[in-house]
Amino acid sequence: MAGSIIDTVMGLLGPQVAAPLAAQLGESSDTVQRGLQGGAAAMLAGLASKADEPGFLGQIFGMVTNPVNTPAALAGISSGMGTAAAAASPLGDLAGRFLSSVFGSRMSAVSDAVGQFSGLGASKASSLLAMAAPLVLSGLGKYVRDSNASASALGMELKNEAPSLQRFLPAGFRNIFGAVPAVVSGAAVQTAETTKKWLWPVVLIAALLLAALWFFHRSSAPVKETMENAGNAASTGLGDFFKTKLPNGVELNIPRFGIENKLLTFIQDSSKPVDDTTWFNFDRLLFDTGKATLQPSSEEQLNNIAEIMKAYPNVHIKLGGYTDNTGDATANQALSEARAKNVMDALAGKGVDASRMESEGYGDQHPVADNSTEEGRAQNRRIALRVTQK
Repeated sequence: MAGSIIDTVMGLLGPQVAAPLAAQLGESSDTVQRGLQGGAAAMLAGLASKADEPGFLGQIFGMVTNPVNTPAALAGISSGMGTAAAAASPLGDLAGRFLSSVFGSRMSAVSDAVGQFSGLGASKASSLLAMAAPLVLSGLGKYVRDSNASASALGMELKNEAPSLQRFLPAGFRNIFGAVPAVVSGAAVQTAETTKKWLWPVVLIAALLLAALWFFHRSSAPVKETMENAGNAASTGLGDFFKTKLPNGVELNIPRFGIENKLLTFIQDSSKPVDDTTWFNFDRLLFDTGKATLQPSSEEQLNNIAEIMKAYPNVHIKLGGYTDNTGDATANQALSEARAKNVMDALAGKGVDASRMESEGYGDQHPVADNSTEEGRAQNRRIALRVTQK
């Protein structure tokens, strides 16, 4: 049986990790270990505080269960932790996105809190958070594998364990994310030891009522699908918007962790080669339910991508369409192809030479999240972009 999430994660942050990092940072092992534990606790508490946001758990679960998040990958990154090579590795890149998703625009405030808590200062604390992120991600991956947890079960357990994080958390953390969630009980995880027996009938009745209301809502209300990796509601994890000027003088207003900034960073980094595996998910595209028709709210992101393509005329791209695994597989394949082509046609209509683009539909292949949950299915319905020439 799997241990707690806290024990699993904190077990990876012992002296064997703290000592080499302390040597890099010029600090004592005790100070660095305190910073690691404070940073890890902040990440877990941040996850718990956002667990009920639409699409957030699906996004995080996709990262936790990503094939690059393995013990072997962690061992490789640990040997060079804190180096540019470690940060640029597949697990290091995934951990960076994980950190951004959890904290978003609060990253600076969290670094300050961890720095004061550990005595490291904000600058070193920020570096330590980046080093701790793959360890936290690996610990979550171990917990999910050992307990065979779903995305919803992981979220429930995070909220159950949140009060136990208090002893590790920086003092200023409550002011950043608000109160740490109270203990939540449920049958999705085995936490009966933390729940009084008399509550079970109440919990069961409430669950049945909520299920009935959910079913009624699903059968009577239309739903709009969002082709967005992090969950379009509330633009989870996109960070602050900022202005950036392209080489042709066009100025864009884009989110720090959105596809536009990721694409620009990749194009401008000569050390990043073009390959078959580096895909960037659109995060603000909307389609009509079951159709390939783009909704008007998609225009902003389409305009931004078109401007980037026009500013870098040597860049060629491929667009991929994906669905979840519900419904007929043949229909899903056709829908994914139509949506990817419509995005390509929309970019061509904004002045991007069609010869620089191609599109393909993959149906329900290559899921990035758990198709057994609603949030996971929402994450799997997406449009992605890959640079084929730069």
